[in-house]
Amino acid sequence: MELKKFADPLPIIDTIKPKRKNKGLSYYEVQMEEFKQKLHRDLRPTTLWGYNRQFPGPTFDINQGEPIQVKWINNLPSRHLLPIDRSIHDVGHQPEVRTVTHLHGSETKASSDGYPDAWYTKGFKEVGSFFERKVYEYPNHQRAALLWYHDHAMGITRLNVYAGLAGMYIIRNEQEKQLNLPSGKYEVALAIQDRTLNEDGSLFYPSQPDDASENLPDPSITPFFLGDKIVVNGKIWPYFKVEPRKYRLRLLNASNTRTYQLYFDSGQPIYQIGSDGGLMQRTVKLDKIALEPAERVDVIVDFSQYSNEEIILKNDLGPDADPEDETDDIIQFRVSLPLSGKDKSSLPSYLSRITPLKQGRVQTIRNLKLVGSEDNYGRPLLLLDNKKWMDPITEKPKLGSTEIWSFMNITGFTHPMHIHLIQFQVLDRQPFDLDQYNKDGSVVFTSPATAPKPNERGWKDTIAAPSAQITRVIAKFGPYTGDYVWHCHILEHEDYDMMRPFSVIDPNDHRDD
Repeated sequence: MELKKFADPLPIIDTIKPKRKNKGLSYYEVQMEEFKQKLHRDLRPTTLWGYNRQFPGPTFDINQGEPIQVKWINNLPSRHLLPIDRSIHDVGHQPEVRTVTHLHGSETKASSDGYPDAWYTKGFKEVGSFFERKVYEYPNHQRAALLWYHDHAMGITRLNVYAGLAGMYIIRNEQEKQLNLPSGKYEVALAIQDRTLNEDGSLFYPSQPDDASENLPDPSITPFFLGDKIVVNGKIWPYFKVEPRKYRLRLLNASNTRTYQLYFDSGQPIYQIGSDGGLMQRTVKLDKIALEPAERVDVIVDFSQYSNEEIILKNDLGPDADPEDETDDIIQFRVSLPLSGKDKSSLPSYLSRITPLKQGRVQTIRNLKLVGSEDNYGRPLLLLDNKKWMDPITEKPKLGSTEIWSFMNITGFTHPMHIHLIQFQVLDRQPFDLDQYNKDGSVVFTSPATAPKPNERGWKDTIAAPSAQITRVIAKFGPYTGDYVWHCHILEHEDYDMMRPFSVIDPNDHRDD
C-alpha cells in the first residue's frame, strides 16, 4: 500500500492534567481503551488501543520532586487485536488481554515498576494488596529527563505496545530552565514508531515468521518486526511547520525492533544535549544519531538559515537497502512560519555535571552472556546468561552497592539492553573473535577496549550491546529494594525469553544470602 508522504500535519500530543491535587500529591487516572484514529489522511480510521483513547498516550509533564499517583485502568475488550502465540510463557492458560504499565527509566518502588507478572484484566477488583497494581506511585526525585511509559505484560508486550499502549513522560527541573533552552512551542516531543497496515487501514502484525515451517504453532511469535511505514506522534510521515530559529526536539524510539540512524537531508548538524537519563555534561555536535528501541535523545536543531525550505529528517538504511523500502524518511520540517520574535534561546556548550561512578568502589562484577539458541519447534530462542524468565533469580545486587555489568554478545546482531530502576554509565566496549569463541569457548580480544561515544557519556538506561563485543556499564543500585527486571528491548526478544528478573536486596536482611 502506497501513501503520500508529508500529507498530514504533526500532532502535538496532549498533556494530561491531574484529577486532583492534595498536599503536594497529584492524582491521575488513565483509561486503556480501544478506539479508532486516522493515521493518514488517505486511510480509513485504524482500530487501536490507547491510553485515554490516544495514540500515543497523553504526555505527563512533571516537576522534579513532585510525587504523583496514576491509576492505570484496563478497560480493553476481552479479545486481542493481534495474533497471540499461546505456546510461550503459559500464555494459553491466561486471559487473552492483560496489561501492566511500566514507566521506563523511572526510579520507583518495585510495587509501581510494572513487573511483567503483575498484569491485570478489565474489571480487576481493587481490594487488598492488589490495589497497588493499578494505582502506581512515581516519586520523580531523579534528574530531569524524557521517560516513556508502555505496557509490559508478560508474553504479549510486543502486541500491546504495537496496538498503541505507549506514551511520553517528562520530568523538569529549575537547573534546566536556567539554561534558556528552546521552550514552549519550540520544544517538541516526537515518538517514532513503525507500523504496517492492511488495505482497510487496520494494523497488520504477522501471525508467523516469514520462513515458518509446518510444525510451528499458529500463531507463532516472530524473532523481529519491521513495519513498512514510519509513524510520528500517531501520523504516518507527517510534516511540521517551523519558524527559522532553534527548536528543541525530544526523540523517542518506541518501535518494537527497528533501530534508526537519523540525519537531516539538508546536511545541517544535530546538537545533542541529553540522553535517556537527562542532560549530558556537554553538548555534542553530530551529523547522525543512532537510536535503538527505547532510547531517547534530546537535541537542538537550528532552522535559522533555512527560511522557506523543506527539510526531511531521514533514516539511513545503509548501502544495501531495498530500493522499495520507504522507511528512509521520518518527518518533514517546513521552515514556512514567520519568525514570531527574536530567537533568544541558547545553545550552551556546558549543560550539567555528570559525576563518574568510581570503579574503585565496585562491589560486584557480573559477566552476562547474550545467547542464541533454538526452542523445541526450531524457532530462535534468545536468552540472557542461558537462563529463561522462570529460572531462579541469580542477580541480587545489594541496596546502595555499585556493580559493573558486562554484556557479552555472542549472537549475530545488536541488542538494546535495558535495566529497570537505575540509570547507568557506559564504561567501554571491546570486540572479540566470535568464531573463535564458538569453536572452543575462548575469549580472544581483537582490539583494545574503546570508550563510549561522546553522546553515550551521560546517564543511560538502555544501551546498544553489539554482536561480538563486550559492553560494560556501571550502576549504583537503589534507592529501593525489591524485584525488577533487565532485558533486551527488542520487544519480540523480551517476550520470548530475553528477559530476567533481578532483586535489589537489603544487605542487613540475611534471608537473601
